[in-house]
Amino acid sequence: MPKVNGRDNLIRGLPSFGERIGHLSVKRQELIRPIHEKPRDFVLLSIRDVAQKLGTDPATVLRIVRSMGFPSYREFKLYIHELSIAGATSLEGMRAIGPVDSGLTSHVRKALDQDLQNLHALRNTLDLDRVVKLAERIYKARRILLIGGDMAVSLIDFLDYKLTLLGLPVSIAVTPGKTLHAVRGLGKKDLVVAISFRRGLRQTVEGLQQARANGAYCVGIADTFVSPIARFAHECFLTSVEAPVSNSYTAPISLLHILFTVCAHYRRARTLSVLEKVDYEQRHGYRWYMG
Repeated sequence: MPKVNGRDNLIRGLPSFGERIGHLSVKRQELIRPIHEKPRDFVLLSIRDVAQKLGTDPATVLRIVRSMGFPSYREFKLYIHELSIAGATSLEGMRAIGPVDSGLTSHVRKALDQDLQNLHALRNTLDLDRVVKLAERIYKARRILLIGGDMAVSLIDFLDYKLTLLGLPVSIAVTPGKTLHAVRGLGKKDLVVAISFRRGLRQTVEGLQQARANGAYCVGIADTFVSPIARFAHECFLTSVEAPVSNSYTAPISLLHILFTVCAHYRRARTLSVLEKVDYEQRHGYRWYMG
C-alpha cells in the first residue's frame, strides 16, 4: 500500500468512494451519493446536519460511515474534506471570493499568504528520510520517466531539466500518446514519477497504472490522499496547490527543488565533476549574452 507523507494515519482512506460504498445496499448507496457529488456542501456539517440534509437520521449516517470503513464520523469528515480538495475547480474559487470582497492589492496579499501556507504545510509534513531514499532509487534506476499533463507540464519540465543537469537518464511524457508508448517498455529496473493534482488527469493516472503493472517503481506527487495518484503509486508525496483561483505550484516546485538538492549531494563527487563542465559553458557558452 502506498506511503503518503504526513498522513500515514489516513492511508486506509486511499480506496475510492465507489470502492467504499460498493458493498452497501442500493438504497444506502443512493442515500450517501450526494456527499460524493458535492462534498463541499457537507464538509463543515455535523452528523445531525448531514442527516437532515440527506433526509435520514444520524444513527443511519453513522452506520453507513462505519460500513464504509471509517471508525468514526470525525475520520469520515476528514475524508470528505479531501474529496472537496480533489473536486475543487477554478470557478468555485473565484465565486467564493466575490466581486466586491476587496481591492486588487488585497487579492495579491491573499495569493501570497496562501502560497506561504502551502510552503509551511510542506515544511511541516515532508519526510526528508523518504526524499533521501527516493534519491537512492533515482540513481539506481535504469530509466527515469516523468509523466504529467496540462498545467503539470511546467513541473515535469522543471524536474526534467534539473535531473538532466545531473546527467541522469531521464525522459518525459506529457501527452496521452507519448505516455501510452513510453510506459509500455518499462520494467522492474525503471522508475516513474507521476504528477497530477485534484481528481487526477486521466493520461497520467492510466500511465501510472500501466507503469506499475509493468513492474516499474512508481512515485506520485499529488495534493490529496484520495487522489488516484496516491492510490496507484508505490509511494506518494503530498503538496498543497491551494490558491484563491486555480492552482498554485509554489509548494510543488519547492518539493522538486528539494529532491534535486538531495540528488545533487547524494553523489557529491559525481555532481562536482558534472558541474565543472557546466561551469565552463555558463561562463563561455554561446547561450549567454556577452554585452
